[in-house]
Amino acid sequence: MSIKPPTYELDHPEIRESVSRLCEDFPGEYWRKCDREQAYPGEFVKALTESGFLGALIPESYGGSGLPLSAGAAILEEIHRSGSNAGACHAQMYTMGTLLRHGSTAQKEEYLPKIASGALRLQAFGVTEPTSGTDTTALRTTAVREGGEYVVNGQKIWTSRAAQSDLMVLLCRTTPKDQITKKTEGLSVLLVDMRNASDQELSIRPIRTMMNHSTTEVFFDNLRVPAQNLIGEEGKGFRYILSGMNAERILIAAECIGDAKWFINTATNYAKERSVFGRPIGQNQGIQFPIAKAYAQMRAAELMLHEAIRLYEAGENPGEEANLVKMLAADASWAAAEACLQTHGGFGFAEEYDVERKFRETRLYQVAPISTNLILSYLSEHVLGLPRSY
Repeated sequence: MSIKPPTYELDHPEIRESVSRLCEDFPGEYWRKCDREQAYPGEFVKALTESGFLGALIPESYGGSGLPLSAGAAILEEIHRSGSNAGACHAQMYTMGTLLRHGSTAQKEEYLPKIASGALRLQAFGVTEPTSGTDTTALRTTAVREGGEYVVNGQKIWTSRAAQSDLMVLLCRTTPKDQITKKTEGLSVLLVDMRNASDQELSIRPIRTMMNHSTTEVFFDNLRVPAQNLIGEEGKGFRYILSGMNAERILIAAECIGDAKWFINTATNYAKERSVFGRPIGQNQGIQFPIAKAYAQMRAAELMLHEAIRLYEAGENPGEEANLVKMLAADASWAAAEACLQTHGGFGFAEEYDVERKFRETRLYQVAPISTNLILSYLSEHVLGLPRSY
């Protein structure tokens, strides 16, 4: 049963169909096996790369497909709607945007074609630190210029896919805090080629979490990075990272909407098929209404997603809309997850139904990337004009 009603059409139908067919080769058992073993879904990522989906947003001149953000959103939504998970590779779509928008011509020519072909993986995004959390301007990882190199020391946490990535976009402090006038200054972005680092210079420690997200803690000990790997201007890195946040939030929202559709579809089918007390459980309003409400939330978030994408592709700054859709879509996916688990009852906790796996996976988006509380703070201060609360 499809939950796509005849009253509206989805964009990029050919791309969606192709992604859906690809995901059929990676059924629930594949993801359950990866989950049990905490294994990286390398075969899935390879298939997406070879099909060109991970290079969709890279310009054709650099070996990609040159598609708009809406195509990237469609790809990620379909991955999640199919029951798969894009967490192993989605960062490549928005992380490479920092290089694409702010990198030099030489950097783009060197790296983007290899990223598009899959010869290089850019999956790691080193921003968050144990002591700073969401206060990015308080980060302590430093990069000191010594001749033609930067010497990096410090620590990052929740750096997903660092062990599976060749390159890392790293935000670090290049000017001490006591030498800057604004706290957003003095941070720079380096493109770190982790293949060239020794184990002593760069060490990666996996963190086991409630979902299989290949996340890690990364330590830098006098890691030397060529100065030519500085992206943009020194000290402007915070602005460069922020410039990609709208795209990140829009793409993550698309994943949440895909999750919501999977939960709603799964719950609806089970409610029709499961019979208790001599009738389908879906005949009960106690089962129907939470699913119907989750569907309404999903559709509202989907419409906001279209608006955020429209503004982004028109070259405008959809800061409000990108934040709104991330929150609305995350809430919709969580509501759908709750309804689906409740519909399945005890069976929802059994691995073979995939509900418990998807339930754990979609819970992440209430917290990251960007927590719901930070979105509400943004809306309060920058949209409603209320005093800053932190």
